[in-house]
Amino acid sequence: MRIFMTGASGCIGHYLVETLIENTDHELFLMMRNPAKLQVPVDQRPGVHVLQGDMREVAQFSDLLKTMDTAILVATSWGDPKESYEINVEKTLEIMSLLDAERCRQVIYFSTASILDRDNTPLKEAGEIGTDYVRTKYICHEKMQELAIAPKVTTVFPTLVFGGSETKPYSHISGGLPEVAKYIGLIRFLSADGSLHYIHAKDIAKVVRHLVDNPPGPEDSREIVIGNPAKTADEIVEEIATYLGKPPIFRIPLSFGLADLVIKVFNIRMAEWDRFCMDYRHFTYENPVTPSSFGLEDSYPTVKDVFQSAGVTPKTS
Repeated sequence: MRIFMTGASGCIGHYLVETLIENTDHELFLMMRNPAKLQVPVDQRPGVHVLQGDMREVAQFSDLLKTMDTAILVATSWGDPKESYEINVEKTLEIMSLLDAERCRQVIYFSTASILDRDNTPLKEAGEIGTDYVRTKYICHEKMQELAIAPKVTTVFPTLVFGGSETKPYSHISGGLPEVAKYIGLIRFLSADGSLHYIHAKDIAKVVRHLVDNPPGPEDSREIVIGNPAKTADEIVEEIATYLGKPPIFRIPLSFGLADLVIKVFNIRMAEWDRFCMDYRHFTYENPVTPSSFGLEDSYPTVKDVFQSAGVTPKTS
């Protein structure tokens, strides 16, 4: 197949490019603004093309896009409201509209689980008060239903993403793990009500590689949450603390009343979305998948695995 991909130079993109090069013979067209950021060798085999280009100017590849059998849209933007809307909504939809709806077998579009409610339906608060990133992902998810190629779009919703190494950029979460390890001696004594899913970028890449060769059938859902089984906040803290050699002896409940008091006393500014997340607490979803859901091996199924992958190890005295 001929595959067009955006976002190759990011954390997930690195793992995805690596597995597609090493485990498939598909012809890859990797569009990125700065090819120098891609640390995966692209000369390992024939059929890998690097296209230097900005998402804002994706129309320059309109003729090429019409020849694609699959598109994998990973690129995203956050931080700047105008850029987030332009990249995450307008230009992402433009790429989909430039594909040949008859020829293209599948579009694999990366959203985020943050726009979903616990029953995997769109969470209206994400579209109303979400951060620029979350809100634009919600808007794109709604608008793409109007496109001719919509029936061939497989939307993946990664949960909390870990990943990165010496040869791959770290995700925002993995980049903060050394700081978590630094304060685990205090964190281990706190108990909080909440739960979530997490997933490593390498496992995301495995799932997407499977979907490339095995698109969902007519009876299958085309909206797929990617994440390990949900864990409570207390379970995660206990696993981290135990791995780092500091298992908790007792836990002090961190009530939301206390949190509210701290916010008021210190005049902490909280955006509406932050306040919503604090009240919502349980970011869990139905039927999350990992590579093992498709008969593949999970690379990083445990919290310990995730910390080890980031190079965070217990201190030896």
